[in-house]
Amino acid sequence: MKIFVFLFIALIIGSLASALFFMVKDRGASTRTVRALTWRVVFSIALFAMLMLGFHFGFIPSKI
Repeated sequence: MKIFVFLFIALIIGSLASALFFMVKDRGASTRTVRALTWRVVFSIALFAMLMLGFHFGFIPSKI
C-alpha cells in the first residue's frame, strides 16, 4: 500500500511540475497547463479514494 501512495504522490508532484513548465514555456498559448493540472486533480482524487478504501477494507489499520 505504501508503494502505491508514494507512486501517486510522485505522479501528483510530477504533474504539478509539468504544469509549471508548460505555464512558463507556452505563456498561455496552449491548453497543456490546464491538462496537466486536470491530471493532478484526478491523481489526488484517486489517491484519496484509494486511502479511504484501504482503510475501509482493513489494509490500513487504525491506531486507536
